[in-house]
Amino acid sequence: MFKRVNAIKFRKFINKKFVYLNKNECFCTSEGSSQSYEPPKPEHPFKRTIRVLANDMKTAKNKVQSFVAKVQGIREAANQVAKSPYRDGIFPEHCDIVIIGGGAVGSSIAYWLKQRAPNALTITVIEKDPLYAEASTALSVGGIRQQFSLEENIRMSLFGAEFLRNIKQHLSVEGHDPPDVQFTPFGYLLLATEEGVQQLEENARLQKKLGAKNELLTAVKLKQKFPWLNTDGIALGCHGLENEGWFDPWSLLYALKRKAISLGVEYVDGEAVGFEFKKMPDMLMDGIEPGSYETVEKVLVKTANGELRSVKFGIVIIAAGPFSAKVAGMARIGTGDGMLSIPLPVEPRKRYVFCVDCKNGPGLNTPLTIDPSGAYFRREGLAGSYICGRSPTPEEEPSTENLDVDYDFFDKSVWPVLATRVPAFESIKVTNAWSGYYEYNTYDQNGIVGPHPYYMNMYIATGFSGHGIQHAPAIGRSIMEMILDGRFVTINLARMSFDRLITHSPLIEQNIV
Repeated sequence: MFKRVNAIKFRKFINKKFVYLNKNECFCTSEGSSQSYEPPKPEHPFKRTIRVLANDMKTAKNKVQSFVAKVQGIREAANQVAKSPYRDGIFPEHCDIVIIGGGAVGSSIAYWLKQRAPNALTITVIEKDPLYAEASTALSVGGIRQQFSLEENIRMSLFGAEFLRNIKQHLSVEGHDPPDVQFTPFGYLLLATEEGVQQLEENARLQKKLGAKNELLTAVKLKQKFPWLNTDGIALGCHGLENEGWFDPWSLLYALKRKAISLGVEYVDGEAVGFEFKKMPDMLMDGIEPGSYETVEKVLVKTANGELRSVKFGIVIIAAGPFSAKVAGMARIGTGDGMLSIPLPVEPRKRYVFCVDCKNGPGLNTPLTIDPSGAYFRREGLAGSYICGRSPTPEEEPSTENLDVDYDFFDKSVWPVLATRVPAFESIKVTNAWSGYYEYNTYDQNGIVGPHPYYMNMYIATGFSGHGIQHAPAIGRSIMEMILDGRFVTINLARMSFDRLITHSPLIEQNIV
């Protein structure tokens, strides 16, 4: 364009200044003067040949440059067109593995499967809330601790801490900044009354045996180490020294999803609304009439634009968090006969998180502190801000129809406990608050991980009752092992399978938070 404009200006200048009569006459300037015209001398044949060749080469060069510019223009225009929500613009109508739920657990499963078998598996993740505005992962407090009473949970948390420590090696994507989950390693502090001392001591011994590092502190030692703490009624505390604290759950979710996509995982924005079944007359199963067995073959998806599409799969994984039971019900789990008569005991519960300011509150090394009542708090940043909350009693359990925050719950059930335990909190004020859905396992408040006993091509990963974000890396790896190796390899989660619902073997976690 620059050369073309200059040429136009030059031609206008020539037309204004000179009028060409003919090559044997004279030029007349705009001022009216004239001068004689000398015809050019004959051009040497060799020079003429060189000039013609040079012009031909210049013309060819211009044509090539023009073609290249045209191609580049087409590419730039194509990049400016809104991209299709699906890879290559085609809805994934079939895949090897479909995962229902794209939160931390679902994305972790997708990542582990794809990094283990990058070219052997096609994986599709269905997520109804692609912005994660109401997702349990994004709205959680983001804590990680080894202070559990069950070996499975302790081991999963230990691996979760290791995963976060090496997250750049696991989840970095070329061309992007390495992930940073802003881990704050100030530990947990679980407080116990006299009645809870024995359980706290047993838990601490098991945690140390499995590799966790913590310290038991009497009331006197608690006061020495944390002078801001009121130890009235407290007999013992357990303080995590390594691999405990909190992190940004959104950053972990984003890093898992971005890495999965970079490995070739397809994410579909839509809601699973049903299943299609396939008869398998050659399959025999106890309690099922021969020839009548059916398995799930397709999941029906209502896309973001309202279309109803189907995805045919080899394996389906239910990782839909608090809404997993709804998805399972679409596969007749809980409404069928025999093993299908047992429902998935997971339901959404609403939990509040309150932000408060206290300029003279506990210092920077304050752990995430949990009162025997279940009320908790931790620092948020460096400017005297804290977040806090408490699980409601059965009588206080709020409705899950919406995510509205009940500030009266803070005044009645959270603030009195915190003000007693930390005197500096007597004058705190709520500056912000939110609520999120909690995938509550009504059976034993522990995760359900592994294959479904009826459907040979269905796996479940849900019901973690507040522990999902910290256990997501280990859960994803465990489901990957079960699918590709046929067993749990690194952490044995057999006791967390759906089978315990059949055999009536609850897996109870003591000191549930």
